[in-house]
Amino acid sequence: MSADPDESSYQAIETRPTPAPRRLFEAADLETQFDPASNTLWTYMRQRSRPSFNPGLLAEFRQWQDDIRSAQSSGAMPIRYVVLGSRFPGVFSLGGDLDLFAAHIRNGDRGALVRYGRACVEILHRNMRSLDLPIITIGLVEGDALGGGFEALLSFNVVIAERGTQFGLPETNFGLFPGMGAHCFLSRRLGAARAEHMILSGRSYSAEELYELGIVHALADPGKGRAEVESYIRQNRRRHSGHCAIYEASRSVNPLPLAELETVVDLWADAALRLSDADLKLMRRLVGAQTRLLEKAAA
Repeated sequence: MSADPDESSYQAIETRPTPAPRRLFEAADLETQFDPASNTLWTYMRQRSRPSFNPGLLAEFRQWQDDIRSAQSSGAMPIRYVVLGSRFPGVFSLGGDLDLFAAHIRNGDRGALVRYGRACVEILHRNMRSLDLPIITIGLVEGDALGGGFEALLSFNVVIAERGTQFGLPETNFGLFPGMGAHCFLSRRLGAARAEHMILSGRSYSAEELYELGIVHALADPGKGRAEVESYIRQNRRRHSGHCAIYEASRSVNPLPLAELETVVDLWADAALRLSDADLKLMRRLVGAQTRLLEKAAA
C-alpha cells in the first residue's frame, strides 16, 4: 500500500534544509565593524559603481538601520556611537542617482521620483532621530560631499571633516533644487535666509567655511579624519548620556516631522518634471564627469 500523499509531502517539507539565519550587517556596499572598546559601530560605503545613493544602497541603509536597532536592543552590540564614512577615494558621496532621475523624468514618472525621494528622507529622518536610541551619530568626511551627500551629513549629530574637502548643492545649476532635506535642515541651523542663499548659490563650500558656520563640528588634517573621530569619542565618552539628552532636547525644541520632508520631496518631483531638455543635457554631462571620476579612481 502506498504512503499517503499528504504525509509524503509533509515529510519532504520536514527534511528540506533550513536556510541559515541572516547575520547582522550583511551588505554588499556597506563595510561595518564594531569596536567594543569604544562601543562604536564604524561603517564605510564601498560602492563599486558611482558613489551615489542608488536604490540598492538605499535598501542596504534601511536594513543597516534595522540591524543597529536589533543589535542594540538584543545587547549583542552595546552601540553608543555610529560613524559613517566612505572608502571611495576623494569622495564621501556625489548624492542622488542622476541617471535614474533622468530616466524617470524622460518617462514622466512622478511616482517613481516621489518613491525614491521618500526612501531617502525616511532614512535621513531616522538618522536625525538617532533611531530613537541613546546613540550619537557621526559623519566622517574624508572626501567631497555633493548634493544628497551633503544633505545626508546634515542629519548627523556630529560632522567631522578633513580640511580641504568640499561640500555643495549643485542642483540649481541644472534647474532643480536639493529635495532630500537640505532646506529643512539648513533652515533650522542657519535661518531661512542664509539657507536659501546657500542653496541658490549652487557653489561649493570648504570644510573650513562650514566649520565657521557650525555645520562641521571638528576639522582634521588630510588623512587624519578617522583619528580625529577616535579622539572626539575618547574625549566625550563620559558625556555621552548628557550629549544624547541635549540632542533629544534640540529635536523637541525645533522638531522636524517626516511629513515636512515628504512635502518637500513632492515639490522636488514636480520641479524635476518641469526640467527642460537643456537641463537634462547638463545633468547627463554631470553624470559623465562622475563616471570619469570613477574610472580615474579605479585606474
